[in-house]
Amino acid sequence: MINWIKWLVLGVFTLLSLAAIAVYISLRLSLPALDGNSATYHVVAPTELSRDNLGQAVINANDIFDAAYALGFAHAQDRFFQMDLQRRAASGNLSQWVGEIALDIDKKARFHQFEQRAKVVFENLPARQQDLLVRYAHGVNEGLSEFTLPPFEYLAAGVEIKQWQPTDSILVIYSMYLDLQGSQVEFDLAREALLNTFGEEVYNFITQPSNYQAALDASEIPLLEAAAPIYPAILRSPTDIMDTSSNSNTSQQSQAKEGMTPEISQSPTTINTAIARAQYNGTELPDIGSNNWAVTGAYTATGAGLLANDMHLGLRVPIIWYRAQLNYQESGSDVQVTGVSLPGLPGIVVGTNGHIAWGFTNANLDNVDWIELDEGTKTKTITERIPLPDGEHEFTLQISDFGPVKEVNGKRYALNWVAHHPFAANLSIVNFGTAKTVEAAMKVAKRIAIPTQNLVIVDENGSASWQPGGAVMAREQASFTAISEASANTSPKQAENLPQVINPDAGRIWTANARVISSEDFKTWGDGGYALGARGQQIRDRLFEKDTFSETDFYAIQLDNHARFLIPWQHLLYGLLNMKDVEFKPDLAYLNTWKECACEDSVGYTLVKHFRQEVIQTLFGDILSKLDKQGVNSRTLLRGIEPATWQLIYSQPDSWLPADTESFDELLVDAYRRAKHKLLDKYSPVEADMETLAWGKVNALSVEHPFAKQIPLVGNLLNMEKVEGFGDTYMPAVQAPSFGASERFFVSPGHLDDAILTLPGGQSGHPLSKFFTAGFNDYATHAATPLLPSQPIHRRTFYRKETE
Repeated sequence: MINWIKWLVLGVFTLLSLAAIAVYISLRLSLPALDGNSATYHVVAPTELSRDNLGQAVINANDIFDAAYALGFAHAQDRFFQMDLQRRAASGNLSQWVGEIALDIDKKARFHQFEQRAKVVFENLPARQQDLLVRYAHGVNEGLSEFTLPPFEYLAAGVEIKQWQPTDSILVIYSMYLDLQGSQVEFDLAREALLNTFGEEVYNFITQPSNYQAALDASEIPLLEAAAPIYPAILRSPTDIMDTSSNSNTSQQSQAKEGMTPEISQSPTTINTAIARAQYNGTELPDIGSNNWAVTGAYTATGAGLLANDMHLGLRVPIIWYRAQLNYQESGSDVQVTGVSLPGLPGIVVGTNGHIAWGFTNANLDNVDWIELDEGTKTKTITERIPLPDGEHEFTLQISDFGPVKEVNGKRYALNWVAHHPFAANLSIVNFGTAKTVEAAMKVAKRIAIPTQNLVIVDENGSASWQPGGAVMAREQASFTAISEASANTSPKQAENLPQVINPDAGRIWTANARVISSEDFKTWGDGGYALGARGQQIRDRLFEKDTFSETDFYAIQLDNHARFLIPWQHLLYGLLNMKDVEFKPDLAYLNTWKECACEDSVGYTLVKHFRQEVIQTLFGDILSKLDKQGVNSRTLLRGIEPATWQLIYSQPDSWLPADTESFDELLVDAYRRAKHKLLDKYSPVEADMETLAWGKVNALSVEHPFAKQIPLVGNLLNMEKVEGFGDTYMPAVQAPSFGASERFFVSPGHLDDAILTLPGGQSGHPLSKFFTAGFNDYATHAATPLLPSQPIHRRTFYRKETE
């Protein structure tokens, strides 16, 4: 009997070992060839693709078209899985990969008909840009043709690789529209539902301006002077009361990031996000926010401008950005552009050419109109078929002359969104490569078509500038809720004469997804979902603390985790608990030593943050739930909920108290009890140990591969190492468990030896590549990774194949 068991165990071990060896061999066979020579019809002159010790792609080419080919080849070798997910996210084809769990995501994407629109955009591009996309696609497909075996994700999912088409690159741009502006689409409709359901008084109360305003011209939108409205009577019916326990994560998730998109399909490399979205049962994922700022040469030791940029996005394996340097000739001059590229697109998205440097944050101008259709307005029905692993799913949508149609609360609304128009996407961003001054770059910026961004540019002469960069719909005045058919613009055009700031008197520029434009311009360009403004204020104030800045000074601002925004909440909570000293004595000790920062060891920070979230959930949860039941995404309204919350805390109107609550103090203390118990239930359900609530543990950074949880035993090997969390929301150092700075970029043109580009992961998406984790340790330890590549350790050379 013992021998039988021994042989059984040995047999199982042998089978597992053989399976592991087979998997390893398969993975080795799918590693790309990084050295050697190749002949191709798709370069004009010899073109070199080298990689340094981080895997950074360095391309030396005759012209930008040969460079595009080589970049496509590199992207295919290292990141094709990511590229494929992005085109699937935009076209509504994720379900073919992950099954029915992504159907809702695909339906939302198909609502926009991006696959059809991509063809129209491509046909309207200038011939030069069409050629760039064609040459890039050739590079991608020739990179794919070299795989002995496809990347492991395709083997695991049983999905075949489809070749890259030039229009797929347009889909990648659309995926970024969904990622960066998708929340604007939902925001306008949520405001419309709020107004229609609860009336103008409640609408004005919840959407009121805040005192967190940091526009570049210091202009302010007047604050609301009206008293808090009576609590909506419509919600007093028991059937409308939301079970707050079933939505305990709602506020936490909704407010985790200022300005973040709610759409899962908006996330590049989005399978894991799609799965997570389905598990949230309709609650909101964190809001996206990004930072960039600059100073003129008057505030640097060198006299050149200095730029900082950190775009906050979802963090996963592989990371979104890809380090690259493109060297080529344009009009007889040498061009060198270094920065981050987006796999799926030729060119550098954020970077420097040595003369200028540029960076982006989401601008949140109003680019959306929901048009309330008249009763007699005709629509047509379109049938969409979404492929599944074992079949297909069929659904229909309505299309009007104004755009695709959604029904909310018995009314039909058509969507007119900038992303739906041919001027929404192009490749003009590659022209930054030849711009040598801020003024020249600003002219380029007027022609680029991407999701509208706060574009900040500096140059080696010391100039600095800001303007909205990207596609913006021309309009006479902004819309905040739905408009009538009579008011609708049936032929939208690209806006001209957008506001701009060049070399401001203060010598400083900052953006952080909040309102940057003047209060006067606000009437025209509106609010597409601005962040509250607390981050922007904190960055602005840091920039006025010194008179001279370096790259390391800017890095320190990016890592600023001072909890200035939460200080009033800490004071409120401490005062409340101090009146009940016996019950909350340990809590008071943690609050007293919270350090005013989102620091790794701060338990008090965790308590304050979750107290705020529970208070907001208690006060507004039923209102938001009522809107959600109408099919809108009410969580977009939470970006601006802070002033209404404090107005209630200060005025304490009885009508806002739950039926079984006698005072606001009782409401607030009960909210804290619930927040604390939820935290302990999650992090220490047996011991109820408060030390487990240290912020670094609660907010630990976890950069994971979307397939990691689906692969038993070894799935964790696909993830980056977990790191204790140090930042949070409403501060420059934005970080959540799977969200944060997707790049940390600090550069002064003309002084690139000091420039920094730190990324939260490696270049390659292949787990056996030496570039899989390269660079992540610098990110985790807040070290400075040089922007410029080091000496090459791998070289591929592409030669022109002569026709026979």
